Amino acid sequence: MSNSVHVYDARTDHATVTAESPLAYSFQRSGMPAPGDASGEESRAVIGERAFLGHLILRGGAIVLDEALREVLGIGLPGRPNSLTVDADGQRSVQWLSPDEWLLIVPGDETFGLETRLRAHLGGAHVAIVDVSAGQTLIELSGEAAHEVLMKSTVYDVDPHTFTVGKGVTTLFAKTSVILRRPDASRWELIVRRSFADYVYRWLLDAGEEYGIGVARESRHEPQ
Repeated sequence: MSNSVHVYDARTDHATVTAESPLAYSFQRSGMPAPGDASGEESRAVIGERAFLGHLILRGGAIVLDEALREVLGIGLPGRPNSLTVDADGQRSVQWLSPDEWLLIVPGDETFGLETRLRAHLGGAHVAIVDVSAGQTLIELSGEAAHEVLMKSTVYDVDPHTFTVGKGVTTLFAKTSVILRRPDASRWELIVRRSFADYVYRWLLDAGEEYGIGVARESRHEPQ
């Protein structure tokens, strides 16, 4: 590991300040409607936040990064543009962003150790690893009307037959940009910059109102 690189653990056990998710303010301001209505009818669209995950941007040569990821994490880089690979338990993923750029997402408490091990394995390779965990969050959208909500929100073709499982793109969403991905058949994921999280949340509530959209409280992960 180069002596010029200093890696800091942003989630230490000694932290004295309580962390808040990027949507904490939004839940208080705009509310968290429960999925379904008073008649017992289920929501056709459900929002959930997976906060406090580890988000690492990887840049460099595909061969050396793929080898390091397979050795350290057990999964490799996606094999084609606009796609992602997900590990067996669905907790870790790598997404293609550009020809030499990938987004790695892992459980938050693994971030520091994983970055340290990757740097040690890569040695003097010409790569960059940047922890952007504090700058963005992941919003899940599920339910049979999820893609209809997305159709109101983005110009990208989100028909499930064309936006297949394993696809991920950076695209315009309302008046901001998001990373939109489909890790499995039952849900979509929006990776949003922290400063736009409230805007996207309120947009989804409005766009999904006709489908009885609700918020899955259990999807919120507290920092460890």
